[in-house]
Amino acid sequence: METAAITAWTFVSETPIPADIAPMLVPGEQPVAAYKTFRDSAVFTNKRLIVRDAQGITGKKVELYSLPYSSVNMWSSENAGTLDFNAELELWTRAGHIKIKIGKGVDIRKLDRLLAEVLLAD
Repeated sequence: METAAITAWTFVSETPIPADIAPMLVPGEQPVAAYKTFRDSAVFTNKRLIVRDAQGITGKKVELYSLPYSSVNMWSSENAGTLDFNAELELWTRAGHIKIKIGKGVDIRKLDRLLAEVLLAD
């Protein structure tokens, strides 16, 4: 069954975890990995995925998406092929379907492991 994505992001490259993420974290939450998006960044923590999306000409307006792993029902990943340069990660959540394009500099299998670790941990 194909459903339209509620949102789509592109992870361009892995990046150091932004220092200004700390005020957004709850006690016991730790950042694990960060990725550059076209306008801002996405941070995987041990509890959720946080995507910051700078908007407008100056980029001072920021929309923040917070996806707790507890809402993820299923995920799939597709590595890049010979003619297809981008890999893809798809998340099916209680909120809907999220599609993430993965740039060629990002290790899709690292993202698979990260999701498996947080979603399948006892």
